[in-house]
Amino acid sequence: MDADDVTQETLIRIWKNIDSVNALAAKTWIMKTTHNLCIDFLRKRAAAFGKESEINEEFEESFAATESAHNPYLTTHFKMMASKVKEAIQKLPENLRSVFVLYEINGLKYKEIAKTMEMPENSVKVYLMRARKKLQEELKDYEPQEVV
Repeated sequence: MDADDVTQETLIRIWKNIDSVNALAAKTWIMKTTHNLCIDFLRKRAAAFGKESEINEEFEESFAATESAHNPYLTTHFKMMASKVKEAIQKLPENLRSVFVLYEINGLKYKEIAKTMEMPENSVKVYLMRARKKLQEELKDYEPQEVV
């Protein structure tokens, strides 16, 4: 429902500014507007409900292989691993988390992220590297518990 609200607000902004948006830069403008609205929404929600930002629900599914569907141990392992990784991603500073999620989860390219977030492409690469290092440090001691 939250995504629907942000989507609706984005479409309203597109409609209001349709005449002033450069057709060649429309994708970048829409991505930036959507990103800013998502950040605003998360800030409002964090103020109301405490620090809580959610990563896309499909994130867990990206860990689970189709062959693990019939193996309860693997299913449990993947869910625990996804939960731990999500938790580590949420601990990242907002600028690193945004770049990481846009690149690794949403599959955007460096250039697209740079335009969306209005930063140099090299900064995107540096933020992504820092995010990966922080996640690596956070998850280095993670060992899945043996399910008996």
